[in-house]
Amino acid sequence: MCKLLLLASADHCFAFKMNVSPWPSGKKLVHLDLKGAPPKMSYMQKLIPLIARLGADGLLLEYEDTFPYEGDVKVLQATDHPPYSREEIKSIQDVAKSNGLEIIPLVQTFGHLEFVLKHREFWELRELPCVLGTLNPHRDHSVKLVLQLVRQVLELHPDIRFLHIGADEVYFLGQGEESKHWLSMPGHDIHQLFLGHVTKVVKSIRETWPHLNLIMWDDMLRSMSCSTLKDSGLVDLVQPMLWDYSPSLDVAGTVHLLETYRSAGLSKVWAASSFKGSTDVSTCVTSTQRHVDNHLQWLQVAAALPSGIEMQGIAITGWQRYDHLSVLCELLPVAIPSLASCLETLCQGSFSKESQTKVTETLGISTVEVKDMVSNPCAASCSAYPGQRLAKLVVELSELLQSEELRFLDTNMFVKGWFTPYHRQRKIVNPLMAQQIQHQATALLTAVELKVEAVRQEMVQFFHESTAQEWIAQHVSAVLEPIRRLLEDIQVAIQEVLPPSFNLPSPGQQG
Repeated sequence: MCKLLLLASADHCFAFKMNVSPWPSGKKLVHLDLKGAPPKMSYMQKLIPLIARLGADGLLLEYEDTFPYEGDVKVLQATDHPPYSREEIKSIQDVAKSNGLEIIPLVQTFGHLEFVLKHREFWELRELPCVLGTLNPHRDHSVKLVLQLVRQVLELHPDIRFLHIGADEVYFLGQGEESKHWLSMPGHDIHQLFLGHVTKVVKSIRETWPHLNLIMWDDMLRSMSCSTLKDSGLVDLVQPMLWDYSPSLDVAGTVHLLETYRSAGLSKVWAASSFKGSTDVSTCVTSTQRHVDNHLQWLQVAAALPSGIEMQGIAITGWQRYDHLSVLCELLPVAIPSLASCLETLCQGSFSKESQTKVTETLGISTVEVKDMVSNPCAASCSAYPGQRLAKLVVELSELLQSEELRFLDTNMFVKGWFTPYHRQRKIVNPLMAQQIQHQATALLTAVELKVEAVRQEMVQFFHESTAQEWIAQHVSAVLEPIRRLLEDIQVAIQEVLPPSFNLPSPGQQG
């Protein structure tokens, strides 16, 4: 039995298990989710070598709308920021290759096709009119469409050995009218409906690219019986990637699932963990502890692999959005300490004091918890990783946005006493009290806006201006808007009770 020890690091306790072997042979892939906050190429040129130094063997690249699609699907290119050019896609591969990293593209072929099905040209291919993420498997053009996406991606990645076809979270499959009709026929069920589309896609890819090894997410397979999986036509054609991002991953249940896959003939499998983007849909600051714990659980799974299972590797996912239309989660620079810690955990089989020291020295930081970098600043001589200053500023701003001060409407004495919703509605205000509110609220907004501008200026060093604007609008504006509206309302109320030409003295001039 493994011992559970607690190790103090700065103000944080780290849990790590002893006597667990390092990750078995197989690739350690870092997933770059480019459908949100795609890094500028100048950052990619620094990020990819850093990922290699941290111990990764490859990159799982999910381009989505950042890929330079052409022809009938050119409309899929992002419009709020420029997609990567064909030359930049080649440059990414060159940098990866020169740093010993293998690239595996991920092209969604069934679920999570929001970036495709949101466009009017493809509305008819939705399973349900109101569901943007699920492809209708009954339309001939559905398979043609995903194969066109695959073909364009593969043409720009001529040297790859693996392709990930997604196929996770195919929500609402079976609820469209065509699916209901198909399911009403004897011998048809929802599993066969899913497998029929995936098998058609997989066989079509293999006919043109027989050398490719195909990977797919496993969640839609989990509830299938061994016999259903055996008869699916997927055996020897795909390799399931089991994903679980929980710090309390069910080790026994995962091993049992692996046994089911092995019995069905799906013996070559992958794992998928997480270093960011899986805590909460709008999380801004990454918890290293949470993600290290997830990897410690996966190490226990690896230590208990059933006989006959061939573990091909693990993808350490870094989701930038939960789906194409959701809010941005943690930016990459904020999560680099977590990524480094997770890779070190896999390499060592634990996250000991020595492991933490290695991570902090490699990244030039004082602590592996990004939230503690503010209170534990690194010495000026440290050579910090690219983006460390942005990470620090994001932490500072996040703490400020969650502070008691920003609950101004609930905590300020003058607001609670002299400008309640009752006063605001009726435009009743004591001018001198209003002046106090204006002074304090304006000072607070100014302090926050200065921090926001510092974050924006640093953010555009790594991401496009549109990303900075989106992040600020999503994570900052909603917090500040109530205070701005309060100031607008109080100015209107003052105009109701003072002559137009009268100017109130500043608070410091009052006797």
